[in-house]
Amino acid sequence: MSANLSGFKRFLHWGPITALSIIKCITLTTLYMNSMWWPPNVSLGAFLNQAIFLMLSSFATFNYVMATITGPGLLPLKWKPQDSSVTYQLQYCKVCEGYKAPRSHHCRKCNRCIKKMDHHCPWINHCVGWANHAYFTYFLLFSILGSLHGAVILSCAFYRGIHRYWYLTRGLVHLATVQFTVYSIIMCIFAMGLAIGVVIALGMLLYFQMKSILKNQTGIEMWIIEKAMYRRMHYPDLDEFVYPYDLGYKENLRQVFKNECVAKGMGIEWPVIPGCDQYTLTREQIAQKCEKRARTRTYKCIRRATGSYLPLFSQGFRVCLSPPCTDEPRLRLEPEDIIKVTRFRKHWLFGERVVDESQQKQDDEDQKKKKPLRGWFPRRCAIELIQPSQPVTSEEDEEDCNESERRPNNTKPDKTKKIENGGNHHSRKKVQQQPQQNGHKKSN
Repeated sequence: MSANLSGFKRFLHWGPITALSIIKCITLTTLYMNSMWWPPNVSLGAFLNQAIFLMLSSFATFNYVMATITGPGLLPLKWKPQDSSVTYQLQYCKVCEGYKAPRSHHCRKCNRCIKKMDHHCPWINHCVGWANHAYFTYFLLFSILGSLHGAVILSCAFYRGIHRYWYLTRGLVHLATVQFTVYSIIMCIFAMGLAIGVVIALGMLLYFQMKSILKNQTGIEMWIIEKAMYRRMHYPDLDEFVYPYDLGYKENLRQVFKNECVAKGMGIEWPVIPGCDQYTLTREQIAQKCEKRARTRTYKCIRRATGSYLPLFSQGFRVCLSPPCTDEPRLRLEPEDIIKVTRFRKHWLFGERVVDESQQKQDDEDQKKKKPLRGWFPRRCAIELIQPSQPVTSEEDEEDCNESERRPNNTKPDKTKKIENGGNHHSRKKVQQQPQQNGHKKSN
């Protein structure tokens, strides 16, 4: 499991190996070509040119290593809030056997709940979150600047190298310093292409990262806000949703790039704007999951699904040409399996395979053959059950919805807590009418 890796063992993965190889390929090739194009011992400008490039490359490598080793910050297993009366406003994680703190989410690849999780990055073999967000952003910045600087040096050296004969024939010997071999010209072109690719790819990623940091929103929270706006477009009776963590761009920047601000709440407590509290966002998440519970459809597998990302031989070209554009897993299914579907595409469905009590008691080897339990599978492999005999809700969603309805006897939700909880009652009534409108009969 990714979260259990420690130290330099985390670098023994294709992501870190590839990322470090790209950085070192650009760095070493640039230094070699620069030694012929503008040697650092020629002038002060040449010395500063190489010194700046080495500084940018070193900073990029340092922040990459720190982002990988530091990690995002793992929520302790079996975590509970100090005040047990607020647990109904939190989501429960069955894997970690504890509650999810505000802004925390469970990563299936790390198999742990992550504090302020932004996304799982395979290039660092870890998540980007509360503890390493600044290191990751600095890595993107210095990688872009270093690669841009390297691309300029390689381009100039390449120009000098391919015009070497022209310089010699005109007596400009001092400009004919770059001499190519077959291997050196190949490495120069290859490293130049890598540098330009890094600038474009990481430049786009840095843009989205800075955009989210300035708004104090993670990638997951952006999706939650989008769904909150969608809910209120379709259900105008719901109270307006206000994102609680946007404190202004200056304070938002301090939360990421100043350690004392980040460590203040230890990734558990966060300052919020007036009119909101620590659980404003989590209540909205629970309300969204309850609506998701009402939309869930039950399907039965009638044709084996291999779990392949491109099932060409088993499903044909049409399915392979329209795969879901996501790195989420693909389900491996056998006939008679029951799947609870929550997302729909023309040729693909996303759902969770139902595991009954008899299956849970089987050997671990039988369980491993069908992992993961949640993912995408071809639509033609299953048919919808109009009156399913299995429950149509996932255990995690049902636990969150049930937990939100359990209030202590001495706890009375105030009016500010009705931002999501109050609207949830109306939205649940409207969503429950959808199966009847689509021609489905409500089972007794």
